Amino acid sequence: MKTIYFAGGCFWGAEKVFKALPGVAETTVGYANGHTDAPTYQEVCTDTTGHRETVQVVYDPETIGLETLLRAFFLVIDPEVRDRQGGDVGTQYQTGVYYADEADRPAIERVFAEERAAHEQFFTELAPLRCFYPAEEYHQDYLDKNPGGYCHVTREEMAEIEALAASLRRYRELSRQLAALMEEEPWCIPVMANAAALLRESLPDLNWAGFYLMRGGRLVLGPFQGKIACIHIPVGRGVCGAAVREDRIQRVADVHAFPGHIACDSASRSEIVLPIHAGGAVAAVLDLDSPLPDRFSAADEAGLAAFVRTLEARIRFE
Repeated sequence: MKTIYFAGGCFWGAEKVFKALPGVAETTVGYANGHTDAPTYQEVCTDTTGHRETVQVVYDPETIGLETLLRAFFLVIDPEVRDRQGGDVGTQYQTGVYYADEADRPAIERVFAEERAAHEQFFTELAPLRCFYPAEEYHQDYLDKNPGGYCHVTREEMAEIEALAASLRRYRELSRQLAALMEEEPWCIPVMANAAALLRESLPDLNWAGFYLMRGGRLVLGPFQGKIACIHIPVGRGVCGAAVREDRIQRVADVHAFPGHIACDSASRSEIVLPIHAGGAVAAVLDLDSPLPDRFSAADEAGLAAFVRTLEARIRFE
């Protein structure tokens, strides 16, 4: 299990968000990164303690990744305001992400960089956790105890979280099937062949699903389902090449607007590519294309990221 801390405005609603996600094992609301010891709620409300209303999230990284938790967080906050969320105003409502493990910082920074680029102003804090004090018992699981209680998270935002949770459950079942398929033979070629078929059969609106493997400093076509594809892709070119060069997921709503797009199938309109790692480096990519524009959602990205983690844990490239 791992632990991360989210300050997302009023901790009643923020806790509800994280409790809805599969893979979250435990949540505790409390006060973080202030300059007073063991504050009370009344003291925090004076705006003199520096503490943020925060949710401690304990999660299973095999079921839900840190980046998925971060994307859920940014779905329900407004990072463009300081010391406020919704109708709640005060320093306790400042948004932030606080980590207890320094190894988590690079993943958090990647998501922060993407979010910062998407907003005119960006005030969400990123810092190591200095302190965390659990809040009073009546604050814990508040909206479970008081279903009609105040929640600053909107219905539309909560609907997005519920869609993300449902997608994670669907992809968790796909990951379970993939793990079962890998038990007999973990070598990459049969594993990728079955994984491509599984995704093509299980996910709607795909016209191509498959893999490219790193070989000789470039991507080489691997097992796939779909029309004939490009055999070689240079690192840095097209969506697949960008995924390798930047070592991060590429989710593209309109491939024709992507610089250097390689049109193997003219029917493709949107695409998602996920790096697959071995030995600390990108060894391959998973590539999915759709004939629909903007086919792949944040929920798909999160689910496919979990699918790739299952691959990485078992696959052998030699």
